[in-house]
Amino acid sequence: MFESAEIGHRIDKKTFEAEEPVLRQALLEAQYLLKQQGRFAVIVLINGVEGAGKGETVKLLNEWMDPRLIQVNTFDQQTDEELARPPAWRYWRQLPPKGRMGVFFGNWYSQMLQGRVHGHIKDAVLDQAIDGAKNLERMLCDEGALIFKFWFHLSKAQMKARLKSLRKDPLHSWRISPLDWQQSKTYDKFVRYGERVLRRTSRDYAPWYVVEGVDPAYRSLTVGRILLEGLQAALAAQAPPSGQAHAAPLTASLDNRGLLDSLDMRQALAKDVYEAQLASEQARLSRLLRDKAFRRHSLLAVFEGNDAAGKGGAIRRVAAALDPRQYRIVPIAAPTEEERAQPYLWRFWRHMPARGHFTVFDRSWYGRVLVERVEGYCSPGDWLRAYGEINDFEEQLVEAGVVLVKFWLAIDEQTQLARFQEREQIPFKRFKITEEDWRNREKWPEYRDAVGDMVDRTSTRVAPWTLVEANDKRFARVKVLRTLNDALAAAFGDD
Repeated sequence: MFESAEIGHRIDKKTFEAEEPVLRQALLEAQYLLKQQGRFAVIVLINGVEGAGKGETVKLLNEWMDPRLIQVNTFDQQTDEELARPPAWRYWRQLPPKGRMGVFFGNWYSQMLQGRVHGHIKDAVLDQAIDGAKNLERMLCDEGALIFKFWFHLSKAQMKARLKSLRKDPLHSWRISPLDWQQSKTYDKFVRYGERVLRRTSRDYAPWYVVEGVDPAYRSLTVGRILLEGLQAALAAQAPPSGQAHAAPLTASLDNRGLLDSLDMRQALAKDVYEAQLASEQARLSRLLRDKAFRRHSLLAVFEGNDAAGKGGAIRRVAAALDPRQYRIVPIAAPTEEERAQPYLWRFWRHMPARGHFTVFDRSWYGRVLVERVEGYCSPGDWLRAYGEINDFEEQLVEAGVVLVKFWLAIDEQTQLARFQEREQIPFKRFKITEEDWRNREKWPEYRDAVGDMVDRTSTRVAPWTLVEANDKRFARVKVLRTLNDALAAAFGDD
């Protein structure tokens, strides 16, 4: 893959001076059209051999284009804040919004390659990282991102010649970094593993472009042409159609009984039993979150459920056991303008708790396969692929030490109707009932099917769903607390 990049193509000064103004103007026009349309983001990954002109090329692109619309990110050593969270967090939080371009130095490919070259990881872990990169890029592209991946290359002889020349030049010797010397010693390994990564991750939706780095004019025009061609094609393409989601369940049932129909909604607790068990589980949760073992983990609780199922009451009982500094509650509503300009998981990634912290999501990323599916806010293709994307996302969290607990609070139609009517009659509860709640109730069968599919396709070994029978609020609150406690105890026991 790299052999053709070692030929040493060059462009003479006259040719460069003739083409550069035309290319520069076209890139600037494409960039402004990208901003105007605001349909997709552009992600540029910069990788390759040290000294092959990565920084110089990006600097030139900032001169050719409007730097206000380009966000350059460098991911060197992980900060303490980043080390306390899942590895992908540092990349997700820096994704450019639609209409803008993000340039990533030291991205996920740099991390996996350096880890393998220096023996910090083995081939099996490298292969896992490669699969993770493909999944991430597939999702970003499905969400509309345009990805360019550039590998700037020098042969071993070219790299040595560059270092030798700079070392003898007192005015430019400062340009040799410790990383240059380090890579000169590990060149063969770096290129061998680099070729393995490129071959396995170059896909039609996110291909690699190998750029010769010897001649500045050649590499600059090459990168500029590739960016321009890709931008113009994407800007001219029609937006994908937004089809209406069909309501047919993915999981068939011979007796027409869904998953939620199998729950025993008669389970209840007497008041005195409830108060005793509630106090016991709250005290247990408080102790577990103060346990030194929790410093190696974080706790993430997801609350989903039928309208009026008691999510808010359950969350309040969880919070009552803790110091407010120990937890954070993230209420999820309709996405903001900022959030709509990003892939749908972005607004959840940014709230991931650090180790030793507890975050509660009052509704979550499952909106993609629930309300967005039922209401037709996304196409069937979008919510169907979301099952796999969510499973990958949650697996990353758990592998990073997050204790993930997912609750679906279920009530039957009669109980929901009674609670809706009660809310309309009691003045201090009227704010809880809206026209949208009544409208959603009319789509009970569609939501029932969507919930059944969601649980069937996203209740995994690493992130199972807990179905909570919530006709009796007391029973539901105790079950939620006990489930959280048992999940923490199991995680601590695995340490």
